[in-house]
Amino acid sequence: MKKESVINTKKAIVAALFFGAVSFGYAQTENSAAETVATTQVQGTQQNPAIEALKKQIETNPNDTDAIVKLATAYQDAKDWNNALLTWKKMSTLLPDWAPSYYSQAYVYQTMKDDANAKMAYEKYIAAVKPEEVEANKKNLAYAHFFVAYKLQETDKELAKQQIAKSLVYDATNEEAVKLSTFLNQ
Repeated sequence: MKKESVINTKKAIVAALFFGAVSFGYAQTENSAAETVATTQVQGTQQNPAIEALKKQIETNPNDTDAIVKLATAYQDAKDWNNALLTWKKMSTLLPDWAPSYYSQAYVYQTMKDDANAKMAYEKYIAAVKPEEVEANKKNLAYAHFFVAYKLQETDKELAKQQIAKSLVYDATNEEAVKLSTFLNQ
């Protein structure tokens, strides 16, 4: 009986060592893979000739809003969200009444899973759209109001109802907005 107990104990120790080594090796592989992806993204934006050319153009003329928009878009295309956000913020500093910079910031925040800042940026976008720009911005306004309503549904149901109603004014065909409206008005 003692011999079997010793053998079983040895097997348990060997198994624990094996599984521990496998887990450790897997964890090391996972970490390296994540580091590789992050390094590749940074190197990708640093080695992107379009981004580099735009950065140089902006160094020469820091107020070149066309180049700033192109740079922010290039960062987004490269999925370099931090630099995209910084560039969109620079744009909104230069042109504080230009609504698309706020919508783009909201998009980046949302992509980064920062819903609180995305909501604030969508609210700034909604406030910045001029009456003469509403027609051209209906789809974006509909989504911005929908997002704000979605985020408000648990904290301020009445304001969420107002926001979803505005969303549906701009796009009555948005199925998610219709569902949220139905839910809020129950």
